[in-house]
Amino acid sequence: MESGDVFVISAPSGSGKTTICRLLVEKVEGLELSISYTTRPRKNGETEGKDYHFISEDIFDKMINLKEFLEYATVYGRRYGTSREAVGRTVSRGTDVVLEIDVQGGRKVKEALPGVVLIGIFPPDWETLSRRLQERGRDSREEMAARLEAAGKEMGELLTYDFLVVNDSLEEAVRQVEWIVRAQRLRGERVRRTRERIPRR
Repeated sequence: MESGDVFVISAPSGSGKTTICRLLVEKVEGLELSISYTTRPRKNGETEGKDYHFISEDIFDKMINLKEFLEYATVYGRRYGTSREAVGRTVSRGTDVVLEIDVQGGRKVKEALPGVVLIGIFPPDWETLSRRLQERGRDSREEMAARLEAAGKEMGELLTYDFLVVNDSLEEAVRQVEWIVRAQRLRGERVRRTRERIPRR
C-alpha cells in the first residue's frame, strides 16, 4: 500500500525555517505542510488554517486528553501541537508531509514514528541570527534575548538530526532540503512499498 513519508524541519528562531518550508512545498510535488495548532494569539498578516490553527487553552487541553496530538510542546509560554489524524490522513494517500516544529517536537515525533526524517536548519553564524531576528521586527527586546539564549541549546540538540543544512543562502538551503526529500523517495524501502512489483531478471 502506498504511503508517504514524514519530514521534520527544526531550527532556532530566525534561521529561516518557515520560509524554507513554504518554498519547499511549492517546489516539490506531492509534499504538504502540516498546519500546527497553537494557543498563541494570531499576529498581523497571519491566516487561520494557513499559518496555524488558533485555538483556546481549553480546546488544546481537550485535544491532549483525547490523544489527538502526534506531538505538542510549550515554546516561549505558548503551546503548539501537531494533529495525529491530519498527518496520518496525508501520508495514507501517498503524500509526504513536512512538520515545521521545534526540537522538542522533533524528538517526540521520532519516538512515535521511528522512520521520520529529521532535518536541522542552522544560521551561518551568531551575528546573522541576531540580525535576522532584529530585521523581522516581531519580538520585543526581552523576547529576542530569550530566543538567542535558547538558540545555543537548540543548535546543540539539532546536531543529532539526520541531516543538517546551513542557511547561508536561502536558495541553496531550499535546494539542499529538496535534495533530501527527493533522495528519501528513492530509498529501497520507499520504492518497494509504493510499487506492487519491482522488475527483476
